Amino acid sequence: MLTKRIIPCLDVRNGRVVKGKNFGGIKDVADPVELAELYSRGGADELVFYDITASAEGRGLFTDVLRKTAARVFIPLTVGGGINTADDFSRVLDNGADKVSVNSGAIADPKLIDRAAAKFGNQCVVLSMDVKRTAKGFTVFSHGGRRETDIVAAEWARYAAEHGAGEIVVNSIDTDGVKRGFDIEMLKAVTNAVNIPVVASGGAGCAQHFVTLFKSVNADAGLGASVFHYGELDIAELKSILKINGISVRI
Repeated sequence: MLTKRIIPCLDVRNGRVVKGKNFGGIKDVADPVELAELYSRGGADELVFYDITASAEGRGLFTDVLRKTAARVFIPLTVGGGINTADDFSRVLDNGADKVSVNSGAIADPKLIDRAAAKFGNQCVVLSMDVKRTAKGFTVFSHGGRRETDIVAAEWARYAAEHGAGEIVVNSIDTDGVKRGFDIEMLKAVTNAVNIPVVASGGAGCAQHFVTLFKSVNADAGLGASVFHYGELDIAELKSILKINGISVRI
């Protein structure tokens, strides 16, 4: 049985971790480096950092926070936000990231996935998708969930997997910050379309939501933000509950 990963997500804006609901209502939470260290000591398997306004503001991703975090945290770091070129991949990896998450940049230039995989290896390329239910089905949004596209989530995931992405993060806009559980239907649509690891994001509010996720969907990891940030769920405690429920985790 493959070990499931628990991954805190740190959305960073202006050098601070922030969190909202349904990609809006953003509130300040904490210092990103201090929070990353806390999660690393607390049993997190990986960390995800998103510069949540880089694409919308048309600028490059932060690097100062990344450098400081990489110097003090020794679990894998996935970093995204404002990734538009292979040079952006290189810059982020050079500053301490282990994997690079691309979202809007790949929508604008799908061949970026191929180029990045060829240059840095599939294991470094993560496609992040912000997905919402629309009249067209599960639809991909760009620019931090601000712009609707005509892209179907399962088809986009399949394209990415076939063109070199090593992992996919599925962010549900509908369940983001709501804490009523992961979007199982949406996640099934994506996981059934690919044979690479899928990280589920959006909706975690308690340990049972992670149990339901791993028992219902072939997801490789569960990502959470506010449920961890506000101390509502302890990672070590969560892993103990998962293990009791027959789900393999790293203790």
